[in-house]
Amino acid sequence: MMAKVKGFWLGVGVGILSAIVVFVIGLRGGDMKSSTIFFSGVVPPSLRVRSVLTPATERGSMATSSNGPKWAQKTITLPPQRRGCHLITPKILKEIGQDLSGFNCGLAHVFLQHTSASLTINENYDPDVQADTETFLNRIVPEGSSAPWRHTMEGPDDMPAHIKSSMFGCQLTIPITKGKLNMGTWQGIWICEHRDDPTARRVVVTLNGI
Repeated sequence: MMAKVKGFWLGVGVGILSAIVVFVIGLRGGDMKSSTIFFSGVVPPSLRVRSVLTPATERGSMATSSNGPKWAQKTITLPPQRRGCHLITPKILKEIGQDLSGFNCGLAHVFLQHTSASLTINENYDPDVQADTETFLNRIVPEGSSAPWRHTMEGPDDMPAHIKSSMFGCQLTIPITKGKLNMGTWQGIWICEHRDDPTARRVVVTLNGI
């Protein structure tokens, strides 16, 4: 009989505590973003209840799209270029312009499928910047018979080309805003050709957004 009575009062106590917690949450719900309530007494201390309330203004500020995200992809073949840095923004935009116009917000990923050329974003106005960049690359990466490279089977300019490719990289990520690449006023996409013998280069452009 004592065990039943204790069990009864234990259940009543838990019920009262639960009602108090619900009441407190109801009082504070208007301005509480998140809170953790810890029980004590007859309820094990490890048990806790978490209440997360987000104001309507925060919920309304999240960007949503009823249509969901979309993708587009195109492989562009660039004509052979002499050794050096070349502005290719007009060529890229000509190839992807129709797909690009369908994105209000997103990202454009530009990937070069080669290991002896590279991509970078830099000056789009003065070609002297392109010439100076080529001079810089040639000075810091030695080439010729005195260079310490072991990989020479494809010519003396090949190993330096691999190093330069890794320095600048083979991919770019550019934001899309209202159907356009959202770059700075003086920014342009360069392809840097690091070999002496011109060859066509392939670039894969992937668009993702809403």
